[in-house]
Amino acid sequence: GSLPKWVVNKSSQFLAPKAMKRMYKACLKYPDWKQRHNPCLKPWLFPEQSTLPALALSELSI
Repeated sequence: GSLPKWVVNKSSQFLAPKAMKRMYKACLKYPDWKQRHNPCLKPWLFPEQSTLPALALSELSI
């Protein structure tokens, strides 16, 4: 089922701004946190740092 329009409207008026404020505050603190927690570890830039097993493309399907 789908959500009633009033639920979507109320959540976008009250919940979304609150979530965005929390996200903004967390993002401001991230550089300091990253300096204290493995500042050189960036597996999204350097795949060789990833500890996850690689998947074969043949195993992936829709």
